[in-house]
Amino acid sequence: MNHEDYENVLSVHRVPISKLRTEFDSNTFSFETTEALEQLPNEMIGQVRAEQAMEFGLSVEQTGYNLFVVGPAGTGRMTYTQDSVAKMAAKRVTPNDWCYVYNFDNPDRPLVISFPTGEGQQFQREIEILLIDIQREIRSAFSSEMFEKKKRTILEEFRSSIDELWAKADTYAFEHSVKIERTHAGINTIPLLFGRPIQVQEFEKMPDETKDMIKENEKNVEEKIQETVYQIRKMDEQLRKNVQQFMKQTTVNAVEGLFLPLREKYTEHQKVLLYLDAYLRDVVEHYSFFTDQEEENQLMSALTGSKEQQLHRYTVNLFVNNRQCKGAPVIYETNPSYHNLFGKVEYRGAFGSYVTDFTFVKPGVLHLANGGYLILQATELLQQPNAWVLLKRALQTGNIQIENPYEDRSVFPTSGIKPEPIPLNIKVIIIGSYYLYDLLSTVDEDFHKLFKVKVEFDTVMKKDEENSQKMARFIKNYGDKHGLLPFHRRAVAKIIDYSSRLVEEQSKLTTRFQEITKVLVESSYWAKKDEQDFVDEQHIHKALIEKMNRSNHVSEKYRELIHNGTIMVDTDGFRIGQINGLAVMGTRDSIFGIPTKITAQTFVGKSGIMNIEREAALSGQIHSKGLMILTGFLSGEFAKNRPIPLSASITFEQTYSPIDGDSASSTELYVLLSSLSEVPINQGIAVTGSVNQWGEIQPIGGVNEKIEGFYHICKEKGLTGKQGVMIPVQNVKNLMLDIEVVDAVKKGKFHIWSVSHIAEGMEILTGVSAGNIRDANGEYPSETIFSKVEGRFNKMYEAARETKKS
Repeated sequence: MNHEDYENVLSVHRVPISKLRTEFDSNTFSFETTEALEQLPNEMIGQVRAEQAMEFGLSVEQTGYNLFVVGPAGTGRMTYTQDSVAKMAAKRVTPNDWCYVYNFDNPDRPLVISFPTGEGQQFQREIEILLIDIQREIRSAFSSEMFEKKKRTILEEFRSSIDELWAKADTYAFEHSVKIERTHAGINTIPLLFGRPIQVQEFEKMPDETKDMIKENEKNVEEKIQETVYQIRKMDEQLRKNVQQFMKQTTVNAVEGLFLPLREKYTEHQKVLLYLDAYLRDVVEHYSFFTDQEEENQLMSALTGSKEQQLHRYTVNLFVNNRQCKGAPVIYETNPSYHNLFGKVEYRGAFGSYVTDFTFVKPGVLHLANGGYLILQATELLQQPNAWVLLKRALQTGNIQIENPYEDRSVFPTSGIKPEPIPLNIKVIIIGSYYLYDLLSTVDEDFHKLFKVKVEFDTVMKKDEENSQKMARFIKNYGDKHGLLPFHRRAVAKIIDYSSRLVEEQSKLTTRFQEITKVLVESSYWAKKDEQDFVDEQHIHKALIEKMNRSNHVSEKYRELIHNGTIMVDTDGFRIGQINGLAVMGTRDSIFGIPTKITAQTFVGKSGIMNIEREAALSGQIHSKGLMILTGFLSGEFAKNRPIPLSASITFEQTYSPIDGDSASSTELYVLLSSLSEVPINQGIAVTGSVNQWGEIQPIGGVNEKIEGFYHICKEKGLTGKQGVMIPVQNVKNLMLDIEVVDAVKKGKFHIWSVSHIAEGMEILTGVSAGNIRDANGEYPSETIFSKVEGRFNKMYEAARETKKS
């Protein structure tokens, strides 16, 4: 190929200047600065699919239609989710209030009662007033003159009956010549003689028959006394029952009327009526709680609790109060631990143990968001022990059960309660990554039953007039919200260009607005520092330059190593079996392209292509696959009817970290063909692109960074006007090159070529015709790359055959 033909080849494949980057026309906007734009509510940009899925998921009311919002961070998924849920919640009815009350039949199982919005607090207050009224009425009744008179009558009747019994006993004893003496120490019997007590000396002198008679009389009297004491005890027991019945009846008479207004008010609320009936029975049963009697002792007080603690049972735990809520509740829980989700039962210490009651039951966000919406982050949820499993259980059963999952592991003994479950009616929205969505879909069979709506946020959108106008509106709203300067339309145009650069596609814009907002804030800073009234295009450029300078330390160090020769990269001259491949490296906040020398040696043998990186365990699976494709191409092109007696080694020079990806597979094929044909490659041309078994060049990623990385190396080593980068033709639409690189191309100091087949690339790299089309005899044109490669294979085959003969 002569010089003129070579220049023609270069010209045909040279990428036009107009396709190296797109410049958005700022005249498309009718405003001068964003200050002139009307303030409008925030809207989602470029996420039509996500908007439709969100609307559907939030609107459908059947169970299982919870939402999983998936997409990368920075796309506005959280902001949009919160805004969408808030709008939907405002249209819905505010859910009921929930109260926990004492279970008088089973204190360890508190009962839950629901009330229409705002009535829970009212019921709580009504029960508080009821308790105050009960205390007042009982004390009043027990201190009334009628109560004391009746009680005195009961006691007097008891005393009269006792006196009558003792009188009968005394008469019986007198008839048997015995006197009954009652003292605090006990009851004694004294024998009588002519009405006076018998002295001991007298008793000793009496005949035996008389003594026996006296003893018999004493025995009969003692039996009479025992009978009398037994009857008195029975009467005493009956007295206690009568007094207790009297007290209870007095209590009923005093407080029963207090319950009538509540019964009338809640006549349609069966659970409240049952609670009030149990409440009244318990008040009557425990009337002593309301008296002013002193507690028996400190031990009993500790065991049963103080009067105030005893009266807790007659209060209401207003568990969920939606009185201040407008529409359905919306809660975004940032720490979805088990207790934060499902609530908990708190404890207090008592005699070496922990005890509790229904007033210590506290709600979780599932209770507070019940009847509305709960937003969770998947990462935070899955990091919490038990949270995911028990959340699924709650959604499946439709109930929220409060329990202590760690109770059996507690160091201290506890007195636990198990509150009645609350019916669950909630829409759960989980926000997470593609990885977590795929993971849950794979390992959890219940996932798709409970989260049937996938809301997927894309990272790109069309670069059309509508989305460009929305981008300007976004810049306006964000600037106003965060106190930034107005943005000139030229600055807005540069932001749109930067957005296309982020997605590496001229016809697309990014939806990762987090990256956009960084530039907005920083450019406003530089405009303020210049004492300007608005942000212009030079401030956008300044912000991007400064942003890059803060994070390009690694790339500068790498270029320095190439410049001083530590890392050997040639950017001029021709070499056989050597080429500059382009790779992308990066840190968390910086991605940059670097050239890497790739070399190949070919010789007669049977081992095929040896990937040195693979032999050194530095090659990834995709990179190894790319090298296997090279064998397929060479075999299909040059050895359809015989095996290739080829041994080759190929490596990335001076690379000591793992290598993966197939973006260098075409580069490796170029260097193999160069080694086989013994045709040198221009070292001023760097190459990227993958290849298939037909020799067709396939697109790759990071094309802008790769081109810019090689340009800066060439610039530091000295631009010759012959240097450039060869890319797949499919990647032309991805070009959004830095203005400096575009200017260098305009001046002819640097070049960008695009190719679609390996043959085209070999011609650009070597200046020699590829000759990849066989003639009628099945031969490649002489003195072409492919003919030289086939000639080399023929020599290898002959050498291998001779070796086999010998």
